[in-house]
Amino acid sequence: MSRLVFITGASSGIGQALALRFFQAGYRLALVARRTREVETWVKAHGISANSYKIYSADVSDSSSIVAAGRDCIAAQGVPDVVIANAGVSIGMDTAVREDLEVMAQTFATNNIGLAATFHPFVDAMVQRGSGALVGMASVAGIRGLPGHGAYCASKAAVIAYCESLRGELRPSGVKVVTLCPGYVDTPLTQKNRYTMPFLMQPEAFADKAFAAIEAGTGYRVIPWQMGVVAKLLRLLPNGLFDKALAGRPRKHRQPEKPL
Repeated sequence: MSRLVFITGASSGIGQALALRFFQAGYRLALVARRTREVETWVKAHGISANSYKIYSADVSDSSSIVAAGRDCIAAQGVPDVVIANAGVSIGMDTAVREDLEVMAQTFATNNIGLAATFHPFVDAMVQRGSGALVGMASVAGIRGLPGHGAYCASKAAVIAYCESLRGELRPSGVKVVTLCPGYVDTPLTQKNRYTMPFLMQPEAFADKAFAAIEAGTGYRVIPWQMGVVAKLLRLLPNGLFDKALAGRPRKHRQPEKPL
């Protein structure tokens, strides 16, 4: 039986690009999203045969929902070889606005608790098998905090730290933990941004590089590499210079969004 990949946030953007790249490499697909009709339409449009995929309805911000989807996947398709916790939200916030405290809570519920809940059903089975890859989708935005992005940057910094911890825990078992930090990728989430996005990538180009990193079992990868250089330089900047460099940068929109 061909290998299996489990992908959350499969209804658009990076999730769909990753699904297509893994399918082209011979993987069977376990596709997870709230908007399952969009996933079904996409699968049919790409001529993916019925025996090559299954779609699971889940909301990653609801731990019980995504854990149930993972267990259903194991029962229906077996233990995946790769699990990609890709679903997430990116919403601007203002700490002075009371309602935005809920925005931060929702962001962490999706981007952090949802990521851990996505991995949860598979950890023991992968450890018993002695193989597998758990892939956490972080972001370059997790490397330094950007004005107006407090919830998103903090959540992605937490993804980086969490995956690093998990990688150390699972290292003796043979299960890999891969942290991917995309720069700017042309998806519905980034198309609403009101600022310049250097080194903007198409989802297909990102998926090619992400697939290579996952297959290699790379522990941590910034994609594209140019954004990795920029991120390192920003990390090295003294706070005063960093704050001055970002002064006047447009804030991220503060409208409600739902995970993909």
